[in-house]
Amino acid sequence: MSGDALCLTLRTQRLERDARGRNVWRICESETHPSAERTALILCDVWDAHWSRGANERLAEMLPRMAQVVEALRARGVQIIHAPSETMPFYADSPARQRTVRLAAEWLAAHPLPEPLPHEEPPLPVDASDGGSDTNEPTWHKAWTRQHPAIAIDEARDAISDDGREIYALLQGRGIAQVLMMGVHTNMCILRRSFGIMAMVRWGVPIALVRDLTDAMYNPARPPYVSHEEGTRLVIEYIEKFWCPTVASDDLLRRA
Repeated sequence: MSGDALCLTLRTQRLERDARGRNVWRICESETHPSAERTALILCDVWDAHWSRGANERLAEMLPRMAQVVEALRARGVQIIHAPSETMPFYADSPARQRTVRLAAEWLAAHPLPEPLPHEEPPLPVDASDGGSDTNEPTWHKAWTRQHPAIAIDEARDAISDDGREIYALLQGRGIAQVLMMGVHTNMCILRRSFGIMAMVRWGVPIALVRDLTDAMYNPARPPYVSHEEGTRLVIEYIEKFWCPTVASDDLLRRA
């Protein structure tokens, strides 16, 4: 079934004063019902391999749920955008990739990109200056060649791009009113890619992170010296406080 509405509970956090006049962060939730056909889901860097063993292991745990969400949303008419960065040569002959390039070029030829809106960028709550791996690999290297095959691509309906300009053009051309993002890694690619949360927020695109289908690059040997899971939670809270709302994958699998 397509053309129906999603039922999303958007979660943000807001700095308020409590009864004693002390600053506290409050969780704020609001419900919204975007049309499925005016919603897009971006899969950020869900690669076939990563240089960090820990990153590979945690992604493997999420992949079945990710695939379930992709299939469910596609069936309802949501635009699925596969964004495995630095792997576009693999998709050179893909109809989904070729269609994305063509549609984006047509829109960009007729419309200027908007000037990015100013937006404060507070420091992240975790230190990933060592690369963020908790399994002590000696060096970074490019291990990825494509999106993980556990996530199916529908060549007739999906889009493929790792370019923010292309993805923005596709969103505008299709009249997308709500973007969802899931994938890895929350404190790096999810935030900072050319199609990531920071870019989309500065372009004025409504976006929300699927908070239970993401992971951070964080090593507990670095500040703030918490578990990897706690480090990921801190980054998700940072996004809720300063960038955009989050949603749970349960929302994406239920009917309005």
